[in-house]
Amino acid sequence: MIRVGLVGAIGYGGRELIRLLGMHPEAELVAAVELEGGRRLDELLPALGKTTDVVCETFDAKALAEKCDAVFIAVPGTKSMAIGQALFEAGVKTLDMGSDFRLRDIEEFKTYYKADHCCPELVEQAVYGHVPYHRDEIRDAQLVAVPGCYPISVINPLKPLIGAPVDTDIPIIVDTISGMSGAGRALFEAFHFPEMNENVKAYKIGVHQHTPEIEQALNRAFLIQFTPHIGPYTRGILSTITVRVKEAFDVAPRYARYKDEPFIRVLGEGVLGEIKHVRGSNFCDFGWVMDERTGNLVIVSAIDNLVGGTAGQAIQCMNLMFGLEETTGLMMTGMAP
Repeated sequence: MIRVGLVGAIGYGGRELIRLLGMHPEAELVAAVELEGGRRLDELLPALGKTTDVVCETFDAKALAEKCDAVFIAVPGTKSMAIGQALFEAGVKTLDMGSDFRLRDIEEFKTYYKADHCCPELVEQAVYGHVPYHRDEIRDAQLVAVPGCYPISVINPLKPLIGAPVDTDIPIIVDTISGMSGAGRALFEAFHFPEMNENVKAYKIGVHQHTPEIEQALNRAFLIQFTPHIGPYTRGILSTITVRVKEAFDVAPRYARYKDEPFIRVLGEGVLGEIKHVRGSNFCDFGWVMDERTGNLVIVSAIDNLVGGTAGQAIQCMNLMFGLEETTGLMMTGMAP
């Protein structure tokens, strides 16, 4: 049994990780770190009643390393780097569900996150946890940087198009919309019910921190114009990706590499991803339309931001790190309706 610790237990990503671990046959949550040290986890999160007796504790890297085989970090951006460094030095396998170890370019990190990195030397040792492209590296990793939710919905359909007859002189347009859980648990007036009900809005155009992560994962082959939106629903991301092509081409063979990927469902031409089919699951669904009138390839992908975009990805990485079948504890379907 894999003994799991979690730093940041009551945020949305942490809660989802706990839920998934509760269904995992080979892993058990044994430690949870929160500001509310000394209180039972099921007291803070009543949904966990009768499923756990874990008592929250304050952060102590050495203590966690002694009782855990793996520790997940689920805290906001710029808050996990020091925690990750301490856990790494304590010798425990660490999976950061935040953003602090994703970007290789430290100057990019400073630009987009408005913060200095406390351990840039550790960034080079972190493995980007995008399983289809880093499976072997993840198996041997001590520190995994779990990808962002927006990026996964974009990287999966775009990466196989590297080298295709795409016009790289024109930015790829990515319009994506997330449910409100993607904004995290912190309270902001902009996300209060009266502000968001019956409302959809774009934000951080041209400066969103996931833009360099997407371009890095795509080997800088494409320039990305990324426009995120938030809508009045709880979970799920739908991304519409518009690619200017030099000439119409058969897209399907580009996606043949995903045939055996357990959590990527290539829907095919004319069949587009929908959030309701992936909600609550670790799947990424996408399909496309080649619009010969405009010369654009339009791809629509869907993921659940809390599972396929966060906690599910993290557990898939953990499974690989401990020699388990990577689908262990994750083969649930989408919740529809």
